[in-house]
Order: sequence, then structure tokens, then C-alpha cells
Amino acid sequence: MHDWLSWSLLNYLLEWVIRIVMLVVVTNRRRGSPMAWLLVIFFLPLPGLVLYWLIGENRLPRRRAGRHARLLDELSEISRRLEGHPAVVHPELPADQMPFVTLAERLGYMPIVGGNEARLMTETEEVIDLLVADIDAAERHVHLLYYIFADDETGRKVADALARAVARGVKCRVLVDAVGSRPMLRTLAPRMIEQGVDLHAALPVNLFRRRFARLDLRNHRKLAVIDGQLGYTGSQNIVNADYGHKDMAWHDMSVRLTGPVVLELQAVFVGDWYFETDEMLVSEDVFPDPPMLGAIAAQTLPSGPDYPTENYQRMVVAALHAARRHVIITSPYFVPDEAFLQALEVAVLRGVEVEIILPRRCDQVLVGAASRAYYEDLLHLGVKLHLYDDGLLHAKTMSVDDAVALVGSSNFDIRSFELNFEISLLFYGQHVTEYLRDQQNRYIARSGQLTREEWGRRPRLRRVMENITKLLSPLL
Repeated sequence: MHDWLSWSLLNYLLEWVIRIVMLVVVTNRRRGSPMAWLLVIFFLPLPGLVLYWLIGENRLPRRRAGRHARLLDELSEISRRLEGHPAVVHPELPADQMPFVTLAERLGYMPIVGGNEARLMTETEEVIDLLVADIDAAERHVHLLYYIFADDETGRKVADALARAVARGVKCRVLVDAVGSRPMLRTLAPRMIEQGVDLHAALPVNLFRRRFARLDLRNHRKLAVIDGQLGYTGSQNIVNADYGHKDMAWHDMSVRLTGPVVLELQAVFVGDWYFETDEMLVSEDVFPDPPMLGAIAAQTLPSGPDYPTENYQRMVVAALHAARRHVIITSPYFVPDEAFLQALEVAVLRGVEVEIILPRRCDQVLVGAASRAYYEDLLHLGVKLHLYDDGLLHAKTMSVDDAVALVGSSNFDIRSFELNFEISLLFYGQHVTEYLRDQQNRYIARSGQLTREEWGRRPRLRRVMENITKLLSPLL
């Protein structure tokens, strides 16, 4: 009996020591979700402490921070080399678009460039077939960076194209996320490496975190660059459209690019490649003189925990504050932070029509529940909420008036704002924005608009579970 009381007292004291110490540690976080972490730690001190040690800190180690600084120095040299080239320009834009340009450049260190062509695509097979054809036409190098590269029909088709390119003497470098592409790394990757593809896993999971401060920092980017002349990015992975759910096809949006903006995609790949392999790719072969092929002004916005602020979040919040007439957002996962919710509210109060398109069914149970927990807030604010019925809408897009179109890999959720390494493209001008909005309207046509009355009729138990999940949404 005495031993039991002693252990109980020791456990009681230990739990309070953890609570008090972690109160100081967690509230000292410069960014992140301290209140959610304190909730977990105060209710479950020991499990909460272990969980915080594994995934609580999103600071990167000094080694990675130092590499990021060196990378920016190297890329600035390339930027200076290209500044005088007649194809790399800072095109004149209407005054209402210039704040976007300045903000994006200061957040992501990438300038606006003109002279681009862009082709928006929404069919998985079309994107893969074009990518394979472009790999088959490659002459110098192929660079691929994808969160999911699957060992399925789609993945093997791309892998075969890479093998053919290697056989022709083309250098093929592939980065895949260590978690998102884990099955492929065990099966397809060894064969690709044997065939001569230079393939590496990004952000390998390491319990001792020798390289990264937390286990769940993921490289969620999707991009391809061929010969430094042609690029792809967007929401689509190298995977079959029915990935994970045979009865729920994914609907993505990708963009095929030519022109100077491809060099910005190349710079993002070069940075991630350097972080994983120690190899700095800065030759003129990797960054060739860009052609001036079109009339589209574009700008790349990379984001992730190696930037001093949540730059993608700052961009979309600023876009909402700048909007004057109409904003449409599509995202598979929607877990907003307080600043984003307030920006939505202010936009609606100023008379801006705000529409958000989300999938009715979600492939992630907890994230889906957390997203639904915000529906009532959105409807109360006056946001038009459309639930997509034709599979999983996986496109991540935003159109602002007739001025700015955003397409990329980043969801509109706290994880993408704070933790994931993402990439987004900003397009300026009425033509490309109208083209994106036409596709967004097609999504709306295949959706049902949710009303406050309909949402208010959901079962009480479901409301309770969603609200509990909402408390933990910053951790998902």
C-alpha cells in the first residue's frame, strides 16, 4: 500500500512538473499552435510530452538554416546573371496588382517574370501522357520532385520514360517524399536506381532527428523541370487518379509551363536537391538562358518552415484583404487559422463575393472532421460553400477578381501554412484568371451549395465530434 501511494505521488508530481515546464516551453513558440499543445499536455502530460518531442517543434536545425542561406546566395548569383537577359523582365502591371507582386517577392524571394506560356490541365491521364512525352524528348536533364510517386500504372509509366532518357545519356534526378512515397521506395525505386536514375528520399523519418526538428515535416511539392526549359507544377502526384479509393477519383489541377518562370521552378528543385544530397546544381546547363515564348506574367512562391514566416498564409490572407469583387477557393482540406477566418469575414463585409469549393467526401477522416467543424463559421460569415460531389476535389486554387490566379500544391489548412514544404504559382492578368475561374465554375456545377438550414440539421453527436476535432485541428 505504501509503495502504491509513493508511486502515485511521484506520478502526480511528475505530471505537474511536465505541465509547468511545458507551459514555459510551449508559450515561447514564435509560431505554431501553442493552445492546442497545452490542451493535450495538460490532459495527458506524459503522452503529450512524447508527442511534442516528436512533432511539436517546427524549427529546423542550424545546419539546414545555414544551407538555406548559402542556397539563397548561390541563386542570387544566377539571378544577377539573368537580370540583363532580354527575356527576363519585370512586366508592367496595373497598380492594383503590384502589391501582390511585391509581397510575393519579399515572402518567397522570387521575382515576377514575363514572357511565359501556361497550360492548365485537369485530367490525370493528359498530364502524365504529356510529361512522358516531354521526358522522351529531353536532351540534357529531367528533374522530378513529388510528394507521392506510386508504384502503380502511372508511376511505372513515368519510371519507364526516365529509364529511356537515362539510356540516351540524359541525367535524371528524382526526389520523392520519404513518407508520401514510402511504398514506392521499397519496390519501384531500387529498379529505377539500377537503371541509372539518381533518386533520393526527401525528409527521411529519423527518431533522433539528426537532420530535422520534427518527424512530420513533409515535402508536399509537385514539380517537374526538363532541360531547364519546360516545367510542371500543381496538385497532381505521380499516381493513378483513383489513388487510395477505387470509388472516389481525385480531380487535380496542373500547369505546364514554358518561359522564364521555369527557372524559378528549377531553383526550388535545386534547393531541395541540395538539402538532401549536398550537391549544388548551379551550372548554365541547369539554368540556361530562358526563351521568351508567351505573354503571361508569373511568379513562384515556395513556402515551408525554412522561411522566417508562414509566407503562403500571408499571401492568401493579403489576397483576401485586397479583393474587391469576387474570390473563389478550391481545396481538398480546409482547416483555417484565425487570421485567415478574419480575412474571409472582412472580405464578405466589404461586399466581396467569396466562394469555397470543398469535396463532400474526404479521404482523411480526422482532417475531414476538422474541416466540417468550420462549415458553420463559414456559413455564418456569409461565405458560399459548395460541396463537390464528383469524387475528391484535390485542386488547390484561388482566383481574385480578374487580377490574380493562384495554383499550386498547398492546401488551405494550418499544416500547409506552417509545416509542409509547398510550391505555388501566381499568375497575373485577366486572361489567365478568367481561364482558372471557368474551371472553378465547372467544379461548382458539379457541387451542391450548402445552406445554414441544411447544416443545422446534422445529428448532435456528429456536431460534438467535429467540435472536439476542431480543438485539435492545429495539430493535424
